[in-house]
Amino acid sequence: MTVGVRFRTPVLRYFRFQGEPPPLEAFVVVRTSRGLEVGKVRTPPRVEKEVGEVVRLATKEDLDKAARLRVRAEEALFYLRARLREEGVEAKILGCDFTLDGRHLSVHYRAEERVNLRRFTRELSQRFDARVEFLAEGPREEAQYLGTLGACGMESCCSTWLQGFAQVSIKLARDQQLPLNPEKISGPCGRLLCCLAYEHPVYQELLAELPRKNARVCTKEGVCGKVQKLNPLKGTVELLLEEGKVLEVSKEELA
Repeated sequence: MTVGVRFRTPVLRYFRFQGEPPPLEAFVVVRTSRGLEVGKVRTPPRVEKEVGEVVRLATKEDLDKAARLRVRAEEALFYLRARLREEGVEAKILGCDFTLDGRHLSVHYRAEERVNLRRFTRELSQRFDARVEFLAEGPREEAQYLGTLGACGMESCCSTWLQGFAQVSIKLARDQQLPLNPEKISGPCGRLLCCLAYEHPVYQELLAELPRKNARVCTKEGVCGKVQKLNPLKGTVELLLEEGKVLEVSKEELA
């Protein structure tokens, strides 16, 4: 059995445990591929693919040490940002994380073009006495890592609970009759809104009950026209009649 543990982002990683399961919201020390890290338990026991093991419940000493390492990680972040500006390197440092023993430093960055940060590895390693790993992140991962506000005014899904990024295409916006304006249907990351995928199955069901756009249809009263627009939530279509008039009719009125 495993428990889901959260670190900096909402994405859960699962760790096996021995004996009694650690309680929800408890801080635990876990063993990862990088070493020992502190995270918070966010799920009850379940069967999931594990990535490591729970070593122990975090002690006060563990939490105090983790807090000191977060301060040191901030120092690494600001130091590296300053060095990149000095060298004219076009990369954005999102954050830095130390393992609990302070021997491994993970540096998360974002760059529009490919950049070589290897020259800073030795410099950072000597300054902070740790093995350094640079991790490139995409635009959606950047928003998830830093946290943003969504178009709804709430904190974005990716920075609060989302566990993965769904495939989102422009077709989803078309099906929902949304304006195909990139500014209207894109999130802070510059990619199509993840929430376009949430209601799409409902729209698919509603659209299945309506004729296709540009199809020629007639009402039960014999009025015929070309389907100009679909209104799936209202259950209506707008017909362009031969004389140029637009008539909105419900699906029940169609022959």
